[in-house]
Amino acid sequence: MRLSDLQNKSVINLIDGKNIGNIIDLSVNEKGVTTGLIVEKHKFIISYFTGNKEMVIKWEQIEKIGEDVILVRVVY
Repeated sequence: MRLSDLQNKSVINLIDGKNIGNIIDLSVNEKGVTTGLIVEKHKFIISYFTGNKEMVIKWEQIEKIGEDVILVRVVY
């Protein structure tokens, strides 16, 4: 699977059912192993206190990569 394939999928949080955002990049460690997904958050999830528009979803938080969606378990 390519990064471009992942970028076309919605990232859905299983805890609250919300669409978190769109994948914009991968997080990779110094050994070249993918450690997570970098997601550009939708406007309703962005914290107005931090202004952070991106979040990293750790690989362990990914429950399922389906044909149309990526299901994750993230506590805000």
